[in-house]
Amino acid sequence: MTNSLHSTSSRWLLTALALVAFAGNSVLCRMALSTPDIDPFSFTAIRLISGAVLLWLLCQFQSPKSAPILSANKLSSWYPAIALFIYALGFSYAYISLTAATGALILFFSVQITLIAMALFKGQSLVIKQVVGLLLALAGITYLLLPGAQQPPIVASLLMALSGIAWGVYTFLGANSTKPLLVTRNNFVLSIPIVLLALVLLLPSWQLSTSGIIYAILSGSVTSGIGYALWYAVLPNYSAVQSGVLQLTVPIITALAGVVLIGEAITNQLVIASMLTLAGLFIVMTNKK
Repeated sequence: MTNSLHSTSSRWLLTALALVAFAGNSVLCRMALSTPDIDPFSFTAIRLISGAVLLWLLCQFQSPKSAPILSANKLSSWYPAIALFIYALGFSYAYISLTAATGALILFFSVQITLIAMALFKGQSLVIKQVVGLLLALAGITYLLLPGAQQPPIVASLLMALSGIAWGVYTFLGANSTKPLLVTRNNFVLSIPIVLLALVLLLPSWQLSTSGIIYAILSGSVTSGIGYALWYAVLPNYSAVQSGVLQLTVPIITALAGVVLIGEAITNQLVIASMLTLAGLFIVMTNKK
């Protein structure tokens, strides 16, 4: 009984740390990109490379014999890395203009819609309750994006939505992993050649400062690398419904962190949109079927 309680407590602690890490990504990215400290591409590149380095070291420490395994010769091994890169790049460019809370809300709305779409593609169906929930969530996002003084920039919102779709795909591809730390490391390592290819194709303008580099390294090594590995480690303990509901807490954590750490204001439009969206997604994800 004691062991069971200990195991449950550990699982909840790791889950909480993973969700806080998700929110931390939004806050760190916004802190870096709301100023001229660093450009979006540099932030993305440093974030992915630093995550790969730390995860590689952790794998070497945990199991040196299995650390070199990458399976880069399999085309399917590159799919999560491509999704990870698209997520990270869209995430960075979106946060030039979006607040931490607004970005997180759009991101995780897009994640859930992507996962629901994949479930439908696999042959699952929606009941009336779930349709109502989707419409309610869509109403919340629509209200957030309505023209007005507090409307977030459309281009940035679309980039964050693309980022959410990519994260949804990344989650789908790695949800059944039996070696979360190793798989997460492989995804980060394989994203580095994609970063280099994008560097050649996009020819971005570099803009770096000490504080911007620190934010990117923290985002890559701690809130991304370790955070994602923690999430994949606890994910097998939850059903799809439970994991979806848990992620709905991230925009709330992000909003609170944005107020405390960045001094961002919580607008009435954001509060109403968040309540509608989270309520709708909660209805969808908690359906018993």
